[in-house]
Formats: sequence, structure tokens, C-alpha cells
Amino acid sequence: MADTAVQLTGVRDESRTPVSTRMSFSSPRRGATVSFHSINYSVKMKSGFLCKRKLTQKNILIELKFLDVLAARKDPAGLSGEVLIDGAPQPPNFKCLSGYVVQDDVVMGTLTVRENLCFSAALRLPKSICQLEKDEKVERLIQELGLSKVADSRVGTQLIRGVSGGERKRTSIGMELIFDPPVLFLDEPTTGLDASTANSVLMLLKRMVNSGRTIILSIHQPRYSIYQLDEEQLSSSLKGIEDRLVEEYKNSTSYKQTKSELERIVQGQEYSTRPKSRTITYSTSSCHQFNWVLRRTFRNLMLNPQTSFAQMGVMILLALVVGAIFFGVKKNSSGIQNRMGALFFITTNQCFSSISSAELFITERKLFVHEYISGYYRVSVYFLSKILSDVLTLRTIPAIIFSCVVYWMIGLKSTAEAFFIFLFSIVLVSYTATSMTLAISADQTVVAIANIVINMIFVFMMIFSGLLVNLPSVADWLNWLKYLSIPHYGLVAVEINEFIGLTLCDMRNTSGLEIQVCSTGKDFLSEQGIDYSTWGLWQNHLALGIMTLIFLIIAYLKLRFIKKFT
Repeated sequence: MADTAVQLTGVRDESRTPVSTRMSFSSPRRGATVSFHSINYSVKMKSGFLCKRKLTQKNILIELKFLDVLAARKDPAGLSGEVLIDGAPQPPNFKCLSGYVVQDDVVMGTLTVRENLCFSAALRLPKSICQLEKDEKVERLIQELGLSKVADSRVGTQLIRGVSGGERKRTSIGMELIFDPPVLFLDEPTTGLDASTANSVLMLLKRMVNSGRTIILSIHQPRYSIYQLDEEQLSSSLKGIEDRLVEEYKNSTSYKQTKSELERIVQGQEYSTRPKSRTITYSTSSCHQFNWVLRRTFRNLMLNPQTSFAQMGVMILLALVVGAIFFGVKKNSSGIQNRMGALFFITTNQCFSSISSAELFITERKLFVHEYISGYYRVSVYFLSKILSDVLTLRTIPAIIFSCVVYWMIGLKSTAEAFFIFLFSIVLVSYTATSMTLAISADQTVVAIANIVINMIFVFMMIFSGLLVNLPSVADWLNWLKYLSIPHYGLVAVEINEFIGLTLCDMRNTSGLEIQVCSTGKDFLSEQGIDYSTWGLWQNHLALGIMTLIFLIIAYLKLRFIKKFT
């Protein structure tokens, strides 16, 4: 069944009639008057094969209402008609000036109710308002929304028990009311709520309407008792509920007042058919946004045990197992194989461990899109906050701990210089692999699909890393693929670091005599076709750094240009 638009004072739109949705005519506080006229919306559809692809236009709305259109959150391409605010055209940044509560509540579940409201206040109220005033506003809102008892409780996630559905919905409403918007839109606010909770949410909205706020919402197949919030007494006609509501409303004083106001608004109005412009404005500076978003991101990570402490524990356990398997490598031919096996596993492990970052932007996609188009923060602020928090907590620290454990257990070159070059190489491999993962997954919506693609790429990279196949023997038309392999650069760097200055000796029986046969690490590197000069070492780190930068730029651009309109 299609959505039904509900205006809580009884205003109901009919298919070709312009409608005002000012909520309360008798209250001391006057809300903004929102009217919409001749709304049309169409999209361009592609059909056919690549060589004969056709572009057709499909009409979605024909002189009708649509919540996202009214809230300026629909792609302006293909949109015609007018939405007026107090008789004037919508400003380009209307979506940042109005409140919009989405159907699926988008709040940070690891934070408390108060922390979520404080975050909204910090980014949506101008810096001219001091922190004390913001805190007082948050406390008043908590009281008004009836959230006092759960103000310091976490909202909740799939793994963290949180507040009830109704309290979560009221928190979402509070996030939008914090800056006192002239109009509040709600997309199916009763979805997922039981009858009692849905009724309490609607009663809350009705109290807000009576205080003079303008509220526009849609409800999917609402119950009869919810419809009663338009009128207290309904006729006992045999017609359907909707028909009776229309009839009752047309006979009401509110209808006459609304009709009179609409006639005043539309008088002499000419509706533009030009595409609407959409801009995003911000109440705070980039530095202020960065400070708050970074703090929230770090706190979210620390309060998510499955992404922080669990990953750290797994990394330590894996390091102990690898260290035990390759424990105390010897300086002979078996030591060559063990060293190569250990170094290969360590570098490739850093690559595959980075796959967990694929969900970095995917799991919070709805939250990011909602907050960005509402004017909370800039894309660059969100991107840098997520990168720094993920790189420092989930890439740098685990890589350092893993390296410290395996390096000394395996018995690799025991000099401070060699150890720190090894550590730097491993951390840089982790950074590059993580940035590649982000570049692939930034515009994806399903984590599983991103994981499959990333795994396939890492497998091909692993083949050309330098252990599974002797790279000088590979045909020229395939050999160039090694330059695209992240583990190749990492493995070559740690090989040069480990084998330079190493002498490997074996006892061999020749004509009944035990003879010691020795070779150097340089000999082994030469057989592998590796340039072991100083430049040969550091060119790998330069390549990894350049790849990291390129992948991060791709990830940012994808995030910057992903579809943010519905």
C-alpha cells in the first residue's frame, strides 16, 4: 500500500490541489508555511545493449506530493514545480535548514542518548553559541522528549543492548530539533514500532504541533487511532476512513483557513521549470567539525570490542603461532627457505588483514549521507577522521605488535636498524593494502561483494610477490604485473633488509670429506633478480607510498561523488 502523507492539524493534499502544511493556526508560536504546487518528477532510464543503448524518460510523480521532494532531498534533475516556504521559493540550502528524520534511525549506537544530542548540537548550532548554552539546550530537549531516564544509556547496536525502539526514535527526532528547524519532516516514524510505542511517538509529535512547530510526515498503512489525531470526532459514515477524513476536513475551519492562505500564496505566482539548485551550508568551521567527528569516531571504535580488542587479540595469537613455527631460523640452506616462508607469510598476512577495513564506509553509509546532506560536516572531514582512526588503531598498533613478536621469535637479523626497517616496511604494506581496500569499497553498498573483489586482487598480487614463482623467468608480457603487486614491494624490501650481510653455510660430503660450503645473502638476492642496492631497498617504500596516496585519492573521490540524493 502506498505511503500516506499526514499533516497533524488535518491538512490533506489532493492530487492536483496545492496544499499548505502550516501546523497550528491558533498556537502562540507560528510555524513555517510549506506549500507545494504542480510537483512533477521524472528520471532518465537506460535500456538496451551497450551498442544500442537508449535513454528514455520515465515520469515518477505527476502533480503529486513526495516527502523527499518537499524536504529538498531528491535529485533536482528531472524535478519541476514549486515548493514554497512562507510563500517564498525554497532556498538552495533548505535541506540544511529543515529537520529530516529518516525511516531507519541513523544515530551512533555506541554512544549514549546525551552524547548523540551533544554531537548534533556541536555541529549544527553556530559557534557564536557558547558550549554552556548548547549543553542547556540539550538538557531541555531531553526533558521535552521524555528521555531523562535513558539519557546516559547507549542507543544500542546489534551487539550492544540499548534503549527501546520508541526512545531511539525520539533520539532521532531530538537530533533534528536541536537547532530549532522551521520545518520538521519525518519519513514513516512508526515503522518497526509496536502499536503502543507508535502511538506515543505520534502523541509527542502532536504536542510539538500544538506548540507551533511545522511537522510533515508520511505513514505507511496507519492505524485508525493514528488517523484520529487529525480530528477528535469522526462521522460514523459507511465510507472508508480516508473518505470520511477528507469530508470532515473539508467542513472544518482549518480547511477554510488553509484554502484562504493558499489562494493568497499562489496569487500571481509563476512556477519555474528550470532545474532546482541544491547547496550544502555549514554552521561550523572545518577544524571544529574535524575535532568532533574524530572524537566520535575514536570513541565508537573503542566501544566496539569486535573491531578493536578482538582484532588485537587475534593478531597477537597469530604472531605467537607464526613465531613458534619459524622459531630460531638457522644460517644454512634450510634457513633460506624458512626465512623466505616467514617473510612471505608476514607480508601477505598484512594484505589480507586489511580486508576488514572494507566495511569502514559501507556500514555507516546511511549515517554519513544523512549527516552530510544535513550540513553536519564536510566530506573531507569525515574521510580524514575515518582514515586516521582506522589507520592508527586497527592498522598501525596491530602491525607493530605483530612485528615485535614474530621478528625476535623467528630470529631475524638482530640489529636495531634492521628491525626498524622491517617494522617500517610491514606497516607501510598494511597502509597500502588498507588504502586499496578503501578505494575499492568506498562506493559499494554490500560488504560481501567488496570482500570478494578484494580477495581476488590480493590472490593475483600474491602470485607475483616473488616467492611462488621466480619473477625473472616469467614472460615479459606478464612480468610487468609485479609492479602492481603490493606484497611484491613489501617482500623485496624485507628480503634485502634481512639477507644483506648474511652468510649461509652448509656441510656437504664430497668424496668422503665433510666440506663447508658457504654463500652470501647477496648471492641469493641476485638469483632472485633483486636489486639490493640502497636505492633498490628504498624504491619499494617509495612505490608503496605512491600507491597509498593514489588509492586514498580514489577512495575520497568515490566518497565525494557517491549518490547522496534518493
